[in-house]
Amino acid sequence: MPNPIQKIFLVCALSFCAYAQSTPKAPTPNADEARIIAPESAYKFPNGQTLTYSTDWRLFNAGTATMRMEKAGQEQRVLATADAIGFVALLYHVQDRFESFVDPKTYCSITLSKHTEEGFRRLDTNITFDQARKKSVLSEKNLKTNQNKQVENDIPGCVTDVVTSPYYIASLPLTANSIYRFPMNDGGKTAEVKVTVEGREEVKTTLGTYKTVRIHAAAESGPLKDKGQIWIWYTDDAQHTPIQMKARLFWGTLVFHLQKIDNTAAK
Repeated sequence: MPNPIQKIFLVCALSFCAYAQSTPKAPTPNADEARIIAPESAYKFPNGQTLTYSTDWRLFNAGTATMRMEKAGQEQRVLATADAIGFVALLYHVQDRFESFVDPKTYCSITLSKHTEEGFRRLDTNITFDQARKKSVLSEKNLKTNQNKQVENDIPGCVTDVVTSPYYIASLPLTANSIYRFPMNDGGKTAEVKVTVEGREEVKTTLGTYKTVRIHAAAESGPLKDKGQIWIWYTDDAQHTPIQMKARLFWGTLVFHLQKIDNTAAK
């Protein structure tokens, strides 16, 4: 079974949370340009907040995932985990760790590091986003064979990454019928992601019932085009916390349910 968390990230920049005390300035709806929009000066990052999700695949509880943002000097640090559990873990081992650093003034990604354990694969991957040269620089080590790989690919300057992009989506106004496009890179060719705000509805969870705004996201170009699509239900307020996510991929459908919100600062 493919990695449930990372596949969704790669399909459309999914999930998890951003916390905005003020509403960022909206881009022009239905604009064709794919770009990263810088947050307004009053925007508040969700520092110290951790969200925990359960993942359902068919009739199984497939795994757990967490997402956290912290302030790290002059940058923002995003941490994420993905773990298969139970019967699914017996079928396909997953234990992934992600770390991304972001420029808070622009929302441009700076670096992304991944430790991935998926099936029999064991990889350490580091990606640097060089805006000046308009290149993503990937350095990867296969921990089972000790083989190393280095690759450079073109980027349009400012991009988001597969871990940070959920925060970026949640920072947008998400007004009704709006469409947003942005570039996302994971060390390979850049994908252009289209986000459409579809409507509002109530969602019941173990934490209560929430009024939400539903968005649809999918890659329109790059290696992720036609690989799948996702729906995310964000709280219909300034926080835009993702309460529920559904990813429809060629091998099946995954549903993410928010189980816990922890605002305790890291020790």
